[in-house]
Amino acid sequence: MIYPTIEELTKGEYNRYQLAIATAKCARLITDEYVRQRAAAESTLTGSKDGGGSIASLIDQDLADKKAVKNAIDSMKAGKYEIVDAPVVEEVSEETAEEAETAVGDEAEVEAEAEAEAED
Repeated sequence: MIYPTIEELTKGEYNRYQLAIATAKCARLITDEYVRQRAAAESTLTGSKDGGGSIASLIDQDLADKKAVKNAIDSMKAGKYEIVDAPVVEEVSEETAEEAETAVGDEAEVEAEAEAEAED
């Protein structure tokens, strides 16, 4: 059995697809943080003349010990990350679309004229 359940993570507001996308994005953030911490630990150890310590001791244990997806799920359950809806894109009216097409057409004509002049 998967713990926490999908219903606990989505709170009935989101579907499984949205949960999968959110979990993947969260896991990417966690992986990026692990890579950043590892690079900082390696540069610290190579810069020190002691030679003491290990990379693992300088990295957050949760990041080093658990898989990124499991960390993402646990973080979402704990409330560190939350799923948000993408902003709603308003539909473009036909008049606005025609104006945009006209503007693009005018720019193309100007570029064509400039290229013709450059060739001469």
